[in-house]
Amino acid sequence: MDTTTVQEQELLTKAKEVTALLAEGKFIEAMEEHLAEDVQLFEGNNPAKVGKDFCLAEEKKLLDTVVAFHGYNVLSGPAVKDNTTFYEAVMEFRTNDGTEHKFEQVVRTTWENGKIVNERYYHA
Repeated sequence: MDTTTVQEQELLTKAKEVTALLAEGKFIEAMEEHLAEDVQLFEGNNPAKVGKDFCLAEEKKLLDTVVAFHGYNVLSGPAVKDNTTFYEAVMEFRTNDGTEHKFEQVVRTTWENGKIVNERYYHA
């Protein structure tokens, strides 16, 4: 028995749109389309990156160091409860210093008016 609300179904669709863009390596496009102007993004327990423009600038700095993108694979989810979505993913890439990166993460996203207002990445 499906007990998700219409709003929750809409957020699942949005979360799937985001993860589809990420799977294609389209991180900037996903952020431009889905982040609210006053978004707060958290990497683990680090202080928030605040504001869409700042978050985009920081992401571009990171992406400028990436020389090989190996994938962004959703392992489970997305799932939804009220205005929050969750999913588990693995992201792999190599940076220009030769370092291979593998992030296993759970992503918790809070939405308002169809935009991401708060997101935290829990890494392993």
